Amino acid sequence: MNYLSWSDEQNVATIKLNRPPANALSSEVIKELAEVLNELEQNEEIRVVLIHGEGRFFSAGADIKEFTSVQSGEDFARLGTNGQELFERMETFPKPIIAAIHGAALGGGLELAMACHFRLVSETAKLGLPELQLGIIPGFAGSQRLTRYVGAAMAAEMMFTSDPITGKEAVQYGLANHAYHEDELLEKAQAMAQKIAKKSPLSLKATIELLNYSKTKEFYQGVKREAELFGEVFRSEDAKEGIAAFLEKRKPVFKGR
Repeated sequence: MNYLSWSDEQNVATIKLNRPPANALSSEVIKELAEVLNELEQNEEIRVVLIHGEGRFFSAGADIKEFTSVQSGEDFARLGTNGQELFERMETFPKPIIAAIHGAALGGGLELAMACHFRLVSETAKLGLPELQLGIIPGFAGSQRLTRYVGAAMAAEMMFTSDPITGKEAVQYGLANHAYHEDELLEKAQAMAQKIAKKSPLSLKATIELLNYSKTKEFYQGVKREAELFGEVFRSEDAKEGIAAFLEKRKPVFKGR
């Protein structure tokens, strides 16, 4: 694998995202993550999965350069659906998945983290969905999961403004469970993962199934509609302007068409 690696200790598999400089979620990273989950699901020695990013970030977003190679709104919608299906699989995975977030979890990176069963963060981490800054919208079920965690009003503010929140704020808003000093984040996450790994795998699997009953029919309808709108918005002139402005490191000028 080019961008992911994993190791195990005391029944805990630790997956490292390693795609410098920002661990951006390209389609290849998503494919590799699916392959790792296939492997871990069959491994009876693994009882808990921990995901974190190598380097400065957890994941600073989707691969915007890759967006420029997508030919149509339909292809863009398909890209969104692929990410949605992987993250749905993560949220229903029979073994607990924990995200340990430092640096930044933005855009697709936060959507990845929200698909984990819970999140541990560094106090100074930045978490957000800044897609509207680029003239597009979240596409990996971010609009639905963020609302579940922080409520409709806070989700609206975060998406409308594109402003991230800190790790400390993420705990206050219910997006993360605990915030730690960055130097101790991984150690604390490993300790919690190993504590959980001592539980019965059967009871963990059953509890995960029960937790997912909280998702309503409206959640899945919203996820499906998000993928459709992801493709529709991508076809707009504003999306092309937003992506170009991001790559050219300038402010976009949106015209509403």
